[in-house]
Amino acid sequence: MSPIEAGAAACHVPATPSPAGTDPGLTALRDTGPGTTGPVSRPRTAEECADAEDTLDLRLPDDFVARFAEPARARTADRADLLDGVGSWGPTATPVGTFQLVTVLIERDLPVVSRWMNEPAVAEFWHLAGPPSVTEEHLRAQVDGDGRSVPCIGLLDGMPMSYWEIYRADLDPLARHYHSRPHDTGVHLLIGSAADRGRGVGSALLRAVAGLVLAERPACSRVVAEPDLRNAPSLSAFRAAGFRLSAEVDLPGKRAALMLRDRTSRRPL
Repeated sequence: MSPIEAGAAACHVPATPSPAGTDPGLTALRDTGPGTTGPVSRPRTAEECADAEDTLDLRLPDDFVARFAEPARARTADRADLLDGVGSWGPTATPVGTFQLVTVLIERDLPVVSRWMNEPAVAEFWHLAGPPSVTEEHLRAQVDGDGRSVPCIGLLDGMPMSYWEIYRADLDPLARHYHSRPHDTGVHLLIGSAADRGRGVGSALLRAVAGLVLAERPACSRVVAEPDLRNAPSLSAFRAAGFRLSAEVDLPGKRAALMLRDRTSRRPL
């Protein structure tokens, strides 16, 4: 998106029909917040904001967490794999724990992703606050789309704690705003819990995911992100994860920082 620390929640620019093109900002870490794509919800009332905040740090039910251990649904035969099987990349060790991307199943993941989208720090950049139907429309555009954007839940030591969108930046509307290369891969991210922001988790996970993209996608020479320029925590997290500022670009709904991480500049995790 997606999307770190305080804003560790977001990043993103949606593709057609995917919501990938603009990142909401790490705060929603949406690395470029989805300011560029996806449905924009109405402003929330103070009561709605309070209701969302009250549920932010509730412990996820054990039966919900256990469902992530179940095998993911197989891809449909008619859906192209444009991202080299993101859901099969497996776990990776990071300084903050073992991390894994699991492809979204709407019936399983909608409640928690919708709750995250209604967290104020996330909603500011992802623009997906509102009833679950708002988030569902955003997710379904990707799940039922052509495969150029894959929504994922990030598990840290087995616990769902972040939302990601891994997308083909070269096939996304973002490509109209910079000199794209074949197989450029974009990342949107949001950190779901305030407890995981502001302590280096976002940058550690961004570094790990960028490393996974470059390791699992041999044709990809760089990872791309487009955080909102207003999202200072997100920009800081991307820099700490090895991304460099390439340019400032005007995207639908925001002015973004085009951040790049080249294959040649990868550093050990």
